[in-house]
Amino acid sequence: QVQLGESGGGLAQAGDSLRLSCAASGRSFSNYHMAWFRQAPGKEREFVAAISWTGGTTTYADSVKGRFTISRDNVKNTVYVQMNALKPEDTAVYYCAAGRKTSDRDIRPRRERNEYDYWGQGIQVTVSS
Repeated sequence: QVQLGESGGGLAQAGDSLRLSCAASGRSFSNYHMAWFRQAPGKEREFVAAISWTGGTTTYADSVKGRFTISRDNVKNTVYVQMNALKPEDTAVYYCAAGRKTSDRDIRPRRERNEYDYWGQGIQVTVSS
């Protein structure tokens, strides 16, 4: 069992930066691929970024590539997303998610919602123009 808790959200203006954190409780954090998803009002939850259990492989949605950076600290059991050059269309509730690796050779971080087993409660990010 993994429990996830997001922090760092809030209000920002277009062009600003925010860093979201997601702290994981429980053991074996390093056995999980981690990801960020987001859901805007009236829209489906969408993939933002993911990082492999080793931290060596990352993948991003096209809409955030070059602006967002995902990272993790397996000692602190925390995953981060640094969000730069924020746009009003980045406004959403952001969720972190954990998906267990299948083996030590499994270094491909997931992009699909159904590949993640545990979810945080979400945190609001609002970007004004």
